[in-house]
Amino acid sequence: MELEKIKGVGPKILKHLNSIGIYTIEDAITYFPRDYEDRNNIKPVVEMKDGEMISFIGETSIIYGSRRTATGKTITKILFKSEIGYLTGVWFNQPYIKNTFKVGESIYLFGRVSRKMGEIQIIEPQYEKDVDNVPKGIIPVYSTNKYLSQKVLRKIIAQALNYIDDEISECIPESIRKIYKLLDIKTTLTNIHFPKNMQFLNLCRRRIKFEELLTLQLGLFLIKKRLIQSNNAFGIPVCKEMKDFKESLLFELTGAQSKTIREILTDMKNSKPMNRLVQGDVGSGKTIVAVIALFNCARNGYQGAMMAPTEILAEQHFESFNSFLGKWGIRVGLITGSTLKSKKKEILDKLASGEIDIIIGTHALIQENVQFNNLSLVITDEQHRFGVRQRADLINKGHNPHVLVMTATPIPRTLALFLYGDMDISIINEMPKGRQKISTHFVKGTGRDKVYHSLNNEIQKGRQIYVVCPLVEESENLQVESAVETEKNLKEKYFMNYRVGLLHGRMNSREKDEVMHSFKAGNIDVLVSTTVIEVGVNVPNATVMIIENADRFGLAQLHQLRGRVGRGTHKSYCILISEAKNQVALDRMKIMTSTNDGFVIAEKDMEMRGTGEFFGVRQHGLPELKMADIVKDIDVLKETRDLAREIINKDYLSLTEYSLLMNSINKIFNEKAENITFN
Repeated sequence: MELEKIKGVGPKILKHLNSIGIYTIEDAITYFPRDYEDRNNIKPVVEMKDGEMISFIGETSIIYGSRRTATGKTITKILFKSEIGYLTGVWFNQPYIKNTFKVGESIYLFGRVSRKMGEIQIIEPQYEKDVDNVPKGIIPVYSTNKYLSQKVLRKIIAQALNYIDDEISECIPESIRKIYKLLDIKTTLTNIHFPKNMQFLNLCRRRIKFEELLTLQLGLFLIKKRLIQSNNAFGIPVCKEMKDFKESLLFELTGAQSKTIREILTDMKNSKPMNRLVQGDVGSGKTIVAVIALFNCARNGYQGAMMAPTEILAEQHFESFNSFLGKWGIRVGLITGSTLKSKKKEILDKLASGEIDIIIGTHALIQENVQFNNLSLVITDEQHRFGVRQRADLINKGHNPHVLVMTATPIPRTLALFLYGDMDISIINEMPKGRQKISTHFVKGTGRDKVYHSLNNEIQKGRQIYVVCPLVEESENLQVESAVETEKNLKEKYFMNYRVGLLHGRMNSREKDEVMHSFKAGNIDVLVSTTVIEVGVNVPNATVMIIENADRFGLAQLHQLRGRVGRGTHKSYCILISEAKNQVALDRMKIMTSTNDGFVIAEKDMEMRGTGEFFGVRQHGLPELKMADIVKDIDVLKETRDLAREIINKDYLSLTEYSLLMNSINKIFNEKAENITFN
């Protein structure tokens, strides 16, 4: 229903509502508060506690003049009185506020109490002069903009709730509501905005979280069920040369690698397509796992493909795979955007005829003219990039091929449970022998000079250095400017006699690859970069990673950046430089310096930043959760997961009682389903 039906919503207000995502009356009803103010807390002034949020009704008594502090702040004080005592309102850098009040007028205040030197203050309170019409009780606070006040938004949403019967249907069957003690949807939505009390508000929140997680997981189960219904993949047995191949390796596989390989080879035997995610921390040895899977595929007469996110990674895999597989007569090809047209045609012809066994490439692999003879195994080296539609496009080039996803981003168990559900997960949580442990140090900004001067010794030893520039808000342009400025500063101040290179996001793919090739070849001593090197090439000679303004990065991203070094036999270091003084930033630096375990770091990162920032579900094309949080609400997640599995297994969604729930799933996912990838 259109918003114009609501009194007071004209073209101007409508535009502002649209800007915060409210387009319909249903949108207004489901635009949940970000917080609440409990205005029931009215008590005598002498009983008010420091830091407490309180309401106060009285009148303006004395308007003091503004004064300036030694630090340059302007402080304005106004004394308010009532029968429960005197309270001083305090405003900082708002000298004009004194013109807003008149002595003797009635006033309502809401804000935080501060008790200082015997004076009881209320700091920068909200205020209302129409005391008789001040909203009382628990008041919603919404995310809004400067054009829409809380007062106007509350009024619009209150009116929208009058249409709730027309706009919202109860999608959770009564039988489920009884078992799980859930409120009905009308009561829930009315009270999520204007709750009777905090206890009732918690019941409303539980109902909304339950519905969000249940419908989302039902949708995921339905999509996964569709994906795995096929049982006619090629069953690929373990080839007779497998034992000899493993014994020919110049290193010993770790226990975690061996276990993962057994799981993969067992999956490949089945006619049901393998659908496995391999998680391995940076440097844990995922590549050889992929090599062995592709070796088994090729020795059985089938084709395999591996897609990497960048050209330089694809080339790195090509070189690596050739060194392992070439001696066994397995023919490996490479296709990237840079492959010459004549060469590409030759490769494509051989791929279509079956003369190439294994093809490595970038997204160039999914072009229409890429045809396979009998593609049976698809591996995607996702690094930290999830949910790309291209993965599904590559899979569709085969006949229900087995699928393996490799990721170097540790995913906490709670998140894996949510995102991957019934997908099989293998974890490589051991480091190969000889892998260098990276020594991580936190340095305050005042120690920057000492750090950079000390790097001369490392360069003189023949080593190379990364310097990652600060993440500046969300602006790539600012990051580029920062990188350019840093490169200039390092050249002029610290590394006059060395070769300093620059890499940033405004370069095209070819330029980035040229810089990385030059760095890998040892022609650059110090590489100044934005975060584009997070998914990068293997440079064993790079031993130092400097991260400027490290507090602006998430822990998982810092860990990925740190993983660019420590790849050779030389001692390696990661130096986190930060000016930050707040406790949260300092805690994050402490975590980074205390552990190299990516899974521990990922858990901490998600706890500290929340799932949305750590790993936005939007990257998967999933519908957004408005209230539920899959970490904080893990109990509800598990509860709804078990229920969703039961509903799917028993085919309850085909029952009339569940028809509105099915409609809700379809509505939430809409056309997103085809963009969601799990394999």
